[in-house]
Amino acid sequence: MELDGNAQIIDLTPENIADYGVCGYKDVAKHLELRNKIQWFGQYYPQGLRIKALITKTEGYQGMLEYIPGEYVHRPVRAKGYLFIHCIFVGFKSTCKHHGYASAMLQTIVEEARQKQLAGLAVVTRKSAFMAGSDIFLKNGFLVVDQAKPDFELLALKFDEAAENPHFRHEIINHSDGYPAGLTVMRSFQCPYTEKNIKAILEAAKGEFGLEANLVEMADFEAAQNCPSPFGSFCLIYQGEVLSHHPISSTRFANIMRQKLKGK
Repeated sequence: MELDGNAQIIDLTPENIADYGVCGYKDVAKHLELRNKIQWFGQYYPQGLRIKALITKTEGYQGMLEYIPGEYVHRPVRAKGYLFIHCIFVGFKSTCKHHGYASAMLQTIVEEARQKQLAGLAVVTRKSAFMAGSDIFLKNGFLVVDQAKPDFELLALKFDEAAENPHFRHEIINHSDGYPAGLTVMRSFQCPYTEKNIKAILEAAKGEFGLEANLVEMADFEAAQNCPSPFGSFCLIYQGEVLSHHPISSTRFANIMRQKLKGK
């Protein structure tokens, strides 16, 4: 799809994803993050997982939109019958922001969902780090249909008002008492940014605090839908308490742990 003469939206496939990369990772040989993401993409592509990439003539790869049928969403959400947006991003370079590219990508999948006669589209947003905020979706007609602590919102664009709203699995979210002992790190390859942060956290946990962390690989969508964090692709738990809903640096992890241990 051509946009303003400088940009086009293309579909990534298992055959071409390595040529373009994803989420800023481009070197398959260098980046384990990208290799894991490509493998995960190939696993769910037959189930309808898709990635649209924004390619500009001046700056190359400058954005992406990832979505999947709601049955396979990698979030603790019930969204059967909806097309679910995992993530959207535009503008590694500031010159590529504020051109309407994100809305253009959204409108392509709105039309796709209509053609498939789905109930609508859904997405999880948050007011702080690591996820898109709600503004771009509200601008395009989405409404907030559910919320989860600390700052997550579930939005939907419904074509059929009689259809059931998508909703968070509140019986799962923030209920991390299934991991009562020690440090647990949960991750899914849906988000490639977890790799670097998790390695640093595991090293800091052992080196500074003598903790052998339990790394839980959420290998499929069922596991991600049972994640205690609405983020779905990452969760950091200590002694049954969620410490972080998104990947953090080893410095941030160490500061949190010092406060926790100091409070004992």
